[in-house]
Amino acid sequence: MTLLSLHGALAAAQLGGAHPVLASLSTAAMPFAGPMLGRVPIEFILFGIILGCVAVFHRHTFWIAVTGVTVILVYKLVVSPFPTGPGLVGFGEHMQREWVVLVNLGLLLLGFALLANHFEKTRVPAALPRFLPDGWLGGFVLLIMIAVLSSFLDNIAAALIGGAIAHTVYKGKVHIGYLACIVAASNAGGAGSVVGDTTTTMMWIAGVSPLEVVEAFIGSAVAMLICGIPAAMAQQKYQPLESDEEAAKARVDWPRVGIVASILAAAVVMNVVVNVKYHAISDRAPFLGIAVWLAILATARLRQPEWKLLPETLKGTIFLLSLVLCASLMPVEKLPTAGWPTALGLGFLSSVFDNIPLTALTLVQGGYDWGFIAFAVGFGGSMIWFGSSAGVALSTMYPEARNAGQYLKKGWFVTAAYIVAFFVMLGLLGFHAGSTPRTVQHTTAAAISVTAPAH
Repeated sequence: MTLLSLHGALAAAQLGGAHPVLASLSTAAMPFAGPMLGRVPIEFILFGIILGCVAVFHRHTFWIAVTGVTVILVYKLVVSPFPTGPGLVGFGEHMQREWVVLVNLGLLLLGFALLANHFEKTRVPAALPRFLPDGWLGGFVLLIMIAVLSSFLDNIAAALIGGAIAHTVYKGKVHIGYLACIVAASNAGGAGSVVGDTTTTMMWIAGVSPLEVVEAFIGSAVAMLICGIPAAMAQQKYQPLESDEEAAKARVDWPRVGIVASILAAAVVMNVVVNVKYHAISDRAPFLGIAVWLAILATARLRQPEWKLLPETLKGTIFLLSLVLCASLMPVEKLPTAGWPTALGLGFLSSVFDNIPLTALTLVQGGYDWGFIAFAVGFGGSMIWFGSSAGVALSTMYPEARNAGQYLKKGWFVTAAYIVAFFVMLGLLGFHAGSTPRTVQHTTAAAISVTAPAH
C-alpha cells in the first residue's frame, strides 16, 4: 500500500522524541506468552487455515474472512494476548493503533472503485488502442504504464486504473495471468521510490537514503520483462488488443478526465505533504482517504459518481479489512540473521503476510541491503492474489482472480520473475549491508513492532 499510514514509532525515531506508540510497545522485546504448537504460535495456524480456505474456496472468501477474524479475535480475548497486551485492555490499545490504518484502507478501496469507474467513463480506455501498439506489445506497454503510475501513486489506484483500461481494450476478457501481472506491475513501480510504497517511505523516515532504495528498480525492471512479456502474449492469444473503429470514434469526456486528475492530485499532494512535512501526525487520522473522498464529493456535481457500486465494493472492502486485521494480530517478533537469504524469504512471506511489520523488523535489526528489502517486500506480494492490497482490490473488479490455483498456475511467471530478478540483482550488485537506520536496537530492551495494511 502506498503511503497509507506511517506509524508513529518511526516518525518519533526521526524526531528523536518519545511517542505514545513507542511507550506501549514491547512485544518484540518480550517472549510470546500465548499457547504454541511446538514452536509455532496457535495464531499462525489459525491464520494459515484462513488463508488456505480463501485460496481453495474462492467463491466464499467474504464469509471465510469475516468468520476467520472473529475466531482469532475471540481466541486472543480468551486465550492469548494481543500484541499490546491481554484481554479487552490489550484489544482496545491494539485498535487504537490500528483504526487509522483500517479506516484509511476502507476509504481508499471505496473511493478508488468510484475513481476507476470515472476513468472508464472518460472514454480514454476506449480511445487508448489508437495509441498502444498492436499485438502483445500493446499489452506489455500497458503494464509498463501501470508500473510508472504506481511509482508515485497508490498501488490500489494503479491496479484499478490498469484493470479498467484492460477491461475496455480487451472487451472484458482478461486472462488471469495478465491480471496477475497487473498486480505485479502495480507493486513493482513503487519498489525503488521512497514516495512509491509505504515500506520504502518507512526506510526513508528511519534514515535510509533514497539512493539506497532506488536500486530496487533494477529488480523491478528485470521482473517486468520476465513476467510482462509472457503475460502480454498470453493475453493476446486469449483476447487480442487491436485498433478498431470503436477506438477511432471514441470521444473523450474531458470534464470527467479533469475529475480523475483532481482526485489523483489530491491523493498525491496529501501523500507528500502529510508523510514528508507532517509525518509526526500521519498516524492520527486517515488523511489520504479523507483527501480522496473530499475530491470525489467536490466534483460530484460536475459528473455524478456511480454510487450504486458502493454496496458490492463494501463487501470486498470488509473482506480485505478482515485479512488486514488478522495479519496485525500475529505475534511477529524477530527475523533470522540479516543477509540475502532472509531478504529472499521475506518476498515469499510477503505474499501471504503483511509486509509492513516485516519491514519494521528489518529496520530494528539492521544489517540489510535496503534495495533488496525494498524489492522483496514490494514485489513479493504479487505472487498470490491476496498477498497485496492491489491484488485484493483488483479481485473486486475481476472475481475470477480469487481462484488461487488458477492465479498461481496461469500467473506462474510472476513467481519466476521474482526469483530471477532477485538473483540478477544479487549478481550485478552483490548484497551489502546498507546504512544503519536510527531505529536499530542494539539491545533487546526497546525493540519496535509495527503493524499496518497489506502491501
